[in-house]
Amino acid sequence: MLYPIELWPLAREEGISKKRQGHYNGIHLVVYGRMKIEPGFIMETTEQKNLHETFMREALKEAKKAFQKGEVPVGAVAVFQNRIIARGHNQMELLHDPTAHAEMITITQAADYMHGQGGKDHRGSLEKVSLYATLEPCPMCASALVLTHCERLVFGAQDLKLGACGSLYDLARDTRLNHQLNVVPGVLELESRILMQEFFKNLRKEKR
Repeated sequence: MLYPIELWPLAREEGISKKRQGHYNGIHLVVYGRMKIEPGFIMETTEQKNLHETFMREALKEAKKAFQKGEVPVGAVAVFQNRIIARGHNQMELLHDPTAHAEMITITQAADYMHGQGGKDHRGSLEKVSLYATLEPCPMCASALVLTHCERLVFGAQDLKLGACGSLYDLARDTRLNHQLNVVPGVLELESRILMQEFFKNLRKEKR
């Protein structure tokens, strides 16, 4: 069960440096990451936290595949009924396609799976699907998540330059749109951030 962040005022503090824990009506709640948390982000129970970390580690495996191929190391997995139904990592260089982001590849696979499960009349929408991404999605990917009616987004590191799920923009929770996602930020943030930093560090060395 999900709990809106309004239930734990402590989480409104800025500059959260690590996961914070507290209780509300006897329920143990957890908030992740360093980012400023705004109303509407989702608090998770400890059991859900463990589940999120399990699936995020799978997304990190995808990010490492991208790293090994010389792609920006972003990975994603889609989960339906606690089962991974799609995986993807950045393939922009391989496919010579600037839109070949990990999330877009994963969304396409997941939509195909959901269509197969729902029958010929199913439009491939992602209701009751959670997407796990190692990096906060950009405007393109966030828009795709809204359009497919994905239920939940769980991401690792913030993208302060292009993030569209709470950092630069907040398309995932924009009430002017016809769908809003539950957003869980900062899951295994450090692992995701270190991988990105290592990639760009190596890239700068190669350019010298």
